[in-house]
Amino acid sequence: MTDAQFGLLIAAPVIAGFALMLHRMGVLQGAGTLSAVSASVVIAAVLFFGQ
Repeated sequence: MTDAQFGLLIAAPVIAGFALMLHRMGVLQGAGTLSAVSASVVIAAVLFFGQ
């Protein structure tokens, strides 16, 4: 596993957790939270398997 892949494994859950925390605080609506989490997971997966 390369350093970039390790970074993706750390960064994607952090981004998703941050979006969920913003949703719980009332900053993001449901659709915004869903799109932020799904986009971060899809981007991380594409970059992870593209390495």
